Amino acid sequence: MNTTPEFWESRYQLGTDRWDMGKAAPGLVNLLASEDAPSPGKTLVIGCGRGYDALLFAQAGHEVIGVDFAPSAIEAARDFSKKANLPVSFLQEDIFNLPQNYTDHFDYVVEHTCFCALPPEKRIPYINLVHSLLKPSGELFAIFFTHQRSGGPPYGIQPPEIRDLFTPQFEIVQLTPIENSVPSRQGEEHFGRLRPLKQKAHQQRTNTG
Repeated sequence: MNTTPEFWESRYQLGTDRWDMGKAAPGLVNLLASEDAPSPGKTLVIGCGRGYDALLFAQAGHEVIGVDFAPSAIEAARDFSKKANLPVSFLQEDIFNLPQNYTDHFDYVVEHTCFCALPPEKRIPYINLVHSLLKPSGELFAIFFTHQRSGGPPYGIQPPEIRDLFTPQFEIVQLTPIENSVPSRQGEEHFGRLRPLKQKAHQQRTNTG
């Protein structure tokens, strides 16, 4: 099953971790270099792999936690952070088992190759999880793998479906193609910037009862 730590650990061990680019994702580099770059805050990089995106945000002044359940990935991430002298915390944990004290804890959640690794039936639980982790004023920064090939992982998704799945709980501030993806992903990535609708949901509950 591709939802188990053993499956993903075997991919790292066998060298079939094709999602690993050996560097931070261009879409996230674009974000932090832009005029709309987020102010430093508590940031969770979800399904962080070897930690390139986590280190990118740490370099920009964020207080970063990276989480992944593959032991090899977390070991490498810790080694990279130590060599870079960046104070990133890395947790070897299933994202769906994150502690309850992380509820409403993060200013930002960063997504890259985690959502696409989950089978489609896990998408709603994933969205619920990210919504619960973010502060009401928080944001999700996501790179969605928008290929149209059958099967997976990685499981592709198209922008209209992203909107349908996320809009019950998120405002989609931005959902645009990434122009400078790595060659193997050209035309297959969208960058999303989404904000939780917690305050609106609270108001609706108040108004109805």
